[in-house]
Amino acid sequence: MDAHAGHSYTKDRKVLTNRLRRLEGQVRGISRMVDDEEYCVDILQQIAALRAAVDALGLLILEDHVRGCVKSAVEKGEADKYVEEVLDVVRRSMGRPARSTEKRG
Repeated sequence: MDAHAGHSYTKDRKVLTNRLRRLEGQVRGISRMVDDEEYCVDILQQIAALRAAVDALGLLILEDHVRGCVKSAVEKGEADKYVEEVLDVVRRSMGRPARSTEKRG
């Protein structure tokens, strides 16, 4: 896709940075749990919490992208390529392959 001079998430950069720091802390905590040979189920619960936090961060960025970049593309008459881009990202996040860029229908 086109390079953007500014991304729609820029205004929320501090929120995103704080969430990323929390994720880093969660990963370090899980690493310590493994090093300390803690109970497997406790580690798995922390991994599930980490996944949920990563998904929440991804959703926040996706929402900002749709409200910023995609909305702007719609206003410029360039919606199709951005809609497909978003759909492909959502498909991949759900473990599905991105659709081919060949003729769709």
